Amino acid sequence: MSKLSNWILGLFGWKIEGRYPPPEEVPKAVLIVIPHTSNWDFPLGLLVRSAIGADIKFVGKSSLFKPPHGWLFRALGGYPVDRSKSTNYVQMMVDIFNREKTFHVVIAPEGTRSKVDRLRTGFYYIAKGAGIPIIMCRFDYERKVVEFREPYYPTGDVEKDFEVINDYFRNVKGKNPEQGYLYNG
Repeated sequence: MSKLSNWILGLFGWKIEGRYPPPEEVPKAVLIVIPHTSNWDFPLGLLVRSAIGADIKFVGKSSLFKPPHGWLFRALGGYPVDRSKSTNYVQMMVDIFNREKTFHVVIAPEGTRSKVDRLRTGFYYIAKGAGIPIIMCRFDYERKVVEFREPYYPTGDVEKDFEVINDYFRNVKGKNPEQGYLYNG
């Protein structure tokens, strides 16, 4: 499947840069993908996940997990999140990380495909609470590059850590760049 996924990515002009660490090196991680500006980000993410041969779960809005298609999102490794309720999502995810021997989950910290002025911070507090790294990944539609950064361990200095995160994602253009976080047109 990995070779087929790499072939499909290449067919559409996409390439992967950087390296996603295997679970033997990094057993647990929060992967963040920015920018999230299009429904096309999901199939691109599935192709990349297959191409790199990684077992990465994802979280999505709970409405995606209802019939008739909910079974598909679960089969693809999804975990529903009800954004309309205060459910202590961060602690729930920390508990999953603490329970599992290996667990990688991808989160889109923009929380929506629409333009946002700041990232949601749940991913950060999940990583900090579970004592695990954040792996940053950019979907650069302009260059047709999916790029992974080496694992980053949050220091607890939220301001400093978000400077590092923002610097990495600055000037990356999503499918709909005007909707991307940090896009200045």
